[in-house]
Amino acid sequence: MSTLEEFLPAFLEEIVGDRFGRYSKYIIQDRAIPDVRDGLKPVQRRILYAMYDAGNTPDKTYRKSAKTVGDVMGNYHPHGDSSIYEGMVRMAQPWKMAHPLIDGHGNWGSQDDDPAAAMRYTEARLSPIALELLRDIEKRTVQFKDNFDNTTKEPVVLPARYPNLLVNGVSGISSGFATDIPTHNLREVINGCIALMENPNLEIEQIMEHIKGPDFPTGGIIMGEQGIIDAYKSGKGRIYVRSVAEIENVRGGKQQIVITEIPYGVVKSRLVTAMENIRLERKVEGIAEVRDESGRAGLRIVVELRKDADAKGILAYLLKKTDLQVTYNFNMVAIVNKTPMQLGIKDILLAYINHQKEVIRFRTEYELEKAEDRAHVVEGLVKALQILDEVIATIKASKNRLDAQNNLIKQFQFTERQADSILTLQLYRLTNLEITALEKEFKEAMKRIAYYRSILDSEKKLIGVIRTELLEIKDKYGIDRRSSLRSEVEELKVNVEVLVNAEDVLLTLSEEGYVKRTSMLSFTRSGGDITTAGVKEGDVIRKLLEVNTLDQLYIFTKKGQYFMLPVHQIPDFKWKDIGTAIVNLVAISKDDAIAEVFVARSIQEATESIVFVTKRGQVKRSELKDYYTTRSTAIAACRLAADDEIIKVVLSQGDKHIMLVTKAGMSIRFEEQEVNAMGRVAAGVRGIQLKDDDEVVAAEWVANDEGEILLITEIGYGKRTLLLDYPVQGRGGRGVQTFQFKEGKRVRSNGSYIVAAFYCKEKLELTAMTNEKEGLINSSEKAPIEDHKSVGKLLFAVEKPQFIQTVFVQPSIVGKLDDQPERP
Repeated sequence: MSTLEEFLPAFLEEIVGDRFGRYSKYIIQDRAIPDVRDGLKPVQRRILYAMYDAGNTPDKTYRKSAKTVGDVMGNYHPHGDSSIYEGMVRMAQPWKMAHPLIDGHGNWGSQDDDPAAAMRYTEARLSPIALELLRDIEKRTVQFKDNFDNTTKEPVVLPARYPNLLVNGVSGISSGFATDIPTHNLREVINGCIALMENPNLEIEQIMEHIKGPDFPTGGIIMGEQGIIDAYKSGKGRIYVRSVAEIENVRGGKQQIVITEIPYGVVKSRLVTAMENIRLERKVEGIAEVRDESGRAGLRIVVELRKDADAKGILAYLLKKTDLQVTYNFNMVAIVNKTPMQLGIKDILLAYINHQKEVIRFRTEYELEKAEDRAHVVEGLVKALQILDEVIATIKASKNRLDAQNNLIKQFQFTERQADSILTLQLYRLTNLEITALEKEFKEAMKRIAYYRSILDSEKKLIGVIRTELLEIKDKYGIDRRSSLRSEVEELKVNVEVLVNAEDVLLTLSEEGYVKRTSMLSFTRSGGDITTAGVKEGDVIRKLLEVNTLDQLYIFTKKGQYFMLPVHQIPDFKWKDIGTAIVNLVAISKDDAIAEVFVARSIQEATESIVFVTKRGQVKRSELKDYYTTRSTAIAACRLAADDEIIKVVLSQGDKHIMLVTKAGMSIRFEEQEVNAMGRVAAGVRGIQLKDDDEVVAAEWVANDEGEILLITEIGYGKRTLLLDYPVQGRGGRGVQTFQFKEGKRVRSNGSYIVAAFYCKEKLELTAMTNEKEGLINSSEKAPIEDHKSVGKLLFAVEKPQFIQTVFVQPSIVGKLDDQPERP
């Protein structure tokens, strides 16, 4: 078997793990994550160095981008040209870089996410500040390594004479790591760097006295000081970036929203499209037009509003629903000693300072070496000029140049370097003036040597050099802050008036729980009559309310829960449509049912009470404002016993009497003020004392001994009794008998229990629903007025074996909150 055919067994997971590990290491170190020292990814570093090496500097004319891409790809970056050109494009875009590193000429894209022209069309050169990243690179300040094919050298890192990682920021995604470092203000970063050099023990709060926070090239308002503090401490934090927008008054009493700065990284064209879609879909009322008026003068987006539109409300909605306000998440990851690390701002600055110490130390050593060499040469020239005749005689007596050099070294103790310089000395340098100049140059060289040695010997002096050079860059390239800072995050509250077109509508709720919202126009066109309302067979309209789309519907269930449902969220149907089951809108459980509904615009400041009456005779009164909510899920309204349920919910002013009527024909009348106000989830107090087999079937609010109490039994008998005949008693008693049931074999029964009771001050149109969904109609005026113990008269002809399950007053258009029937 040949060598090629000898295979070693290996596990697939080991092979894949090894290969993926190598790949991950490569993309982390050499593609996506920047070096903490110069803040550049490898492709960016290679682009800048290739342009510098080719002399493509700010003082020269622009060169075709394709030439630079070719140089980079051929010498340093063995990848596709598109990735190199994309790196060039980003470094040339001022809305992405706080200080662009490439000075582009031609179409380099736009804030609307338009792509740059092809590299054969665009031209570029290094920007002036890019030279500060490369300054002194030829003075052995940084290490160089072989390129991919060992044909040339490339820098491992650039000298980076200012903290580019923080100034220009970076974002990138690699295997297992991602980084997102925002741009900062050059002046602030340099000030913070200098302060930390002078006092390495500074705390984050002290550094933030200099570096206030990010400073984006697109401006905007940065909110969330705590997020900045968290990020500067740990490398992770969240801030909110908001557009700069003003509300302007225009002709005709109209207003418009003018946006002049948008958040960093937001594509302007997509933002304008999103706002235009909101206008087209009428998600918010009042927007007439959205225009992008950006041009040479800068960014300008205009949202033109209709007359009387809520400008502040619309702006709040746009901030909340579009990228006019975005969150920015810090994730400050950079390569430190070939390892990706999450860093706080102090770590980043200290790493940069240490890098600069190395750069200045290497540069000083290089310049010291050059100065010492020159001083050595000049010293030899000065010495030679002082014994010029002997030197000339020695040279003349020599056979050739090499012999002359050796003779000078031997006879006058010159070094090889000095002897070579003497032999290349030009004759004009023998003048007295030149001799004086050489002596002066020697003294200056010795001063420079002393200065360089003092820098190398003194950490303080070395830091002073870094400080001086940083201040020069700050003065030359520093700009004012473009993003403003706010310590607190302003909460965005969008009023429902902004989202919904205010309209008076009709709201219906049927006996079987079908609800619908209908326009007044549809109601009028259908005849303006409740009898024409669309319902399922066997169903009837139980509630009819005239409401506004801005109102809220509060739904109380028999199990003691309540829901808030905005009227505008109830689907709009024609008057003759059935509507939709309310369980499709709110999560009422299958074993529960609606006890009562009422409509309100806002109850936060309500002065009324809400009163609950239960089947077991409990009465609870609470402040209405305690029931304010913005949640759409179920909320506890009243605590109930296991066998109890709510039969009545009433909004009350607390100045009337409560009349409770039981199934067995007992009743009690007491003052509502006897029930003290309680918390939202309280159980209430006893309203009437019941026998074991009895329960409350009706609760009415009465006053001034006017009117009558109408009672109805399960087989349709009824009567009215004067309210005057019911004495006011104390809460919690047994009450008085209010109906006489007939008993006996030869006596026609008038019923065995009460199913409903009503307080009548005027004629009521009643609808009785049987157990077989048959609806019977009659008037309260047909019921005789009799005393407590009378037996009543047949009002509803119920055929056996049917019986009445419920009775209610036929609804009519009763108006809004102030006129609702549940308000006694």
